[in-house]
Amino acid sequence: MADQPPGLDPDRLHAHLERVRPGTASGPLTAELIAGGKSNLTYRVTDGASRWVLRRPPLGHVLATAHDMAREYRVISALAGTAVPVPGTYLLCEDPEVLGAPFYLMEEVQGTVHRTAADTAGLGPERARALSAELVDVLAALHAVDPAEVGLADFGRPEGFMARQVERWRRQFEASRSREVAGMDELYKRLRGSVPEARRVAVVHGDYRLDNVIVGPGDRVAAVLDWEMATLGDPLADLGLMRVYWEISRELPGNPVASAVSAEAGFPPVEELVDRYAARSGADTSPLPWYTAFARYKLAIIAEGIHYRFTQGKTVGDGFSHLGAMVPPLVAAALESLPA
Repeated sequence: MADQPPGLDPDRLHAHLERVRPGTASGPLTAELIAGGKSNLTYRVTDGASRWVLRRPPLGHVLATAHDMAREYRVISALAGTAVPVPGTYLLCEDPEVLGAPFYLMEEVQGTVHRTAADTAGLGPERARALSAELVDVLAALHAVDPAEVGLADFGRPEGFMARQVERWRRQFEASRSREVAGMDELYKRLRGSVPEARRVAVVHGDYRLDNVIVGPGDRVAAVLDWEMATLGDPLADLGLMRVYWEISRELPGNPVASAVSAEAGFPPVEELVDRYAARSGADTSPLPWYTAFARYKLAIIAEGIHYRFTQGKTVGDGFSHLGAMVPPLVAAALESLPA
């Protein structure tokens, strides 16, 4: 029997490929869980000659509307041929009978994912600054894509996007609430009462950060990954979240979700990235403090949801045990930045 990591039976996958894409695999498949993401599960699959990447939802407790494989597959496929680098896609399977959940198969892009401080320690200031600029430029390129031109005009409802986001993440929090989190109710009230009016509509990634891209030769972004939260909405939501990831790598050293960026590794202050984004996109970034507070709120709820699954023994991989500890400081910092 082929190697079988949790959540993926290579023999069943091979049989499915033979039914829908005969000849794709030249022999039995083996698979391994790729370290990294704390949400959807990602595997490397090979027949010994070719390699692919497979994505499926997490095991166990899954929040409503999250982990939509069809949406991920659709947006990646739509962005092929634009200035946004994405992996090639092979197939989408929405039948949970095959692997126990919907999944899709895509190209394996060669390169490096910078997830930890050890990964970026050897870059040096010149490369770290260049990589930071590249990351911002790709984000600006994403937000410059006309959704209608790539077949994504109906990919979301941009009107009232941020107000709905505040309520959506509140519901997600309630679905995973297993303990009291000081300040969360107050943060929700402040965010709800001060939602800024969106000035632009774009395809938003929803979780844009350094370790969600593959870096190729010349420290260029070879592919943007992890599109599970993508939709049409306010592009400042992406910029606010990227800013928070940049900041918490300094505020919470050794945290399990954003430790690759540091001044010691040569990465510039986040203000430089915001200024570059504004120059590249023409966006007014003055409302960014609200989006930054919202990003901390969202990230705290994501961490709480994963903490909930961890307490139930429903997570696969390493790095989950400390996520719950991130939630209170994220909420506290958001409250500090958002006036009552």
